[in-house]
Amino acid sequence: MASKPWGGRFGAKTDRRVEQFTESISFDRRLFEHDIRGSIAHAEMLAHVSLITSEECQQIVRGLSEIRAEIESGQFPFVLEREDVHMHIESALIEKLGDVGRKLHTARSRNDQVATDTKLWTRDALDRVDARLVALQRAFLLSAERHREVILPGYTHLQRAQPVLAAHYFLAYVEKLERDRGRVADCRKRLNVLPLGAAALAGTSLPIDREYVARGARL
Repeated sequence: MASKPWGGRFGAKTDRRVEQFTESISFDRRLFEHDIRGSIAHAEMLAHVSLITSEECQQIVRGLSEIRAEIESGQFPFVLEREDVHMHIESALIEKLGDVGRKLHTARSRNDQVATDTKLWTRDALDRVDARLVALQRAFLLSAERHREVILPGYTHLQRAQPVLAAHYFLAYVEKLERDRGRVADCRKRLNVLPLGAAALAGTSLPIDREYVARGARL
């Protein structure tokens, strides 16, 4: 049976129905890249402030890189008992490194991990949306160039109104999409705040360096 982070409070095995109700690995496994990226940055910070040694940091980074490769190749086993992507990666790291793997959890919790992972995932999703908006803008620009001499009837209230250039019609959509890009950029800026360091709830007394983490992982 996979160990639970809260398992010390109970003597019996968790009921299967409870595990099915509380698991998130069926959908949060897609966060593995972001979880590993944040974990590597966290490990490097722990070494930077001397909470772990440089050698331990190298072992952790190497172990996390191996786990990433296993997941990407489809060889990593996901099981319901380990609940979420964080427990899967941490448990796999401990299996590889023993007590050194446990040190990765120093000064953080699953609470700030999941907040960080979802922010990173959302930020990457916004970047993908922005890239597609740019591609669509370029398509409209190409159409405007290709049909620069074409004249179209402009409509208002479903009736023909004034003649307009097709190029101007296409460029109007470029401007609309640019406003959408501005909204995406504003959303990205608002969410681009690092949650790591909150730990379980209200921070930690350990001498962590959140700015170092943010710079290390581009968080």
